[in-house]
Amino acid sequence: MRVLSVNKFVSALCALGLGAVLATSVQAATDNDKIIERIKPVGSVCVVGDDSCGGAAAASTGSAGRSGEDVYTTSCAACHGTGVLDAPKFGTSDWTDRSAKGIETLLTHAIDGINAMPPRGTCASCSDDELKSAIEHMIDSAK
Repeated sequence: MRVLSVNKFVSALCALGLGAVLATSVQAATDNDKIIERIKPVGSVCVVGDDSCGGAAAASTGSAGRSGEDVYTTSCAACHGTGVLDAPKFGTSDWTDRSAKGIETLLTHAIDGINAMPPRGTCASCSDDELKSAIEHMIDSAK
């Protein structure tokens, strides 16, 4: 009988040992899943024209763009409404003189900055088309 109980004892030890190894393995997999969940990226950046992240569908979900008047009111009026640091004032002949340079030159100045005006003025989020619309709005104000 003693042999039978020793066999049972060894079997029980093996089962416990194997169970401990399996439990450790399952625990490690669970820990790895938790680690992966904690370090996963919270977002991604999609550049217009990059087809790997949605392409045209992602780009077309943006807004239709702001009007020239909206851009002027929210971003340009602070300087161009008062003529701060010799900024051409809205509604004056300053814009008649500037319009002689052509819209493309004025747009380049708005995009790159000129004199005291920083690049894109105070509208870093404005598209080139929105800036162009704001310039046209200011030119039209002088007419």
